[in-house]
Amino acid sequence: MSAEITRDVTETKGRYVLTRDGVEAELTYSILSPHTIIADHTGVPTSLRGSGAGLALVERLVADARAEGVKIVPLCPYVKSQAARHPEWADVFS
Repeated sequence: MSAEITRDVTETKGRYVLTRDGVEAELTYSILSPHTIIADHTGVPTSLRGSGAGLALVERLVADARAEGVKIVPLCPYVKSQAARHPEWADVFS
């Protein structure tokens, strides 16, 4: 199953969208400062649950945070649980 992840950013918010077979999953965040974002919501439709869609969104969030020198505050329970499962991501979570 192929999937595409896109990113939309405004002045105060950001959103990652994974599209697979015409269905969208999303991870949203708020921009606290130029160096800190708050991951606030991950939404995965029932048809994509268990497919790795949520994890793919968090992996993209982590990769972009590293590339941009941004720290992530994991307010979203899903992002927080993935951060706990992946100690190798500790450098981007605060």
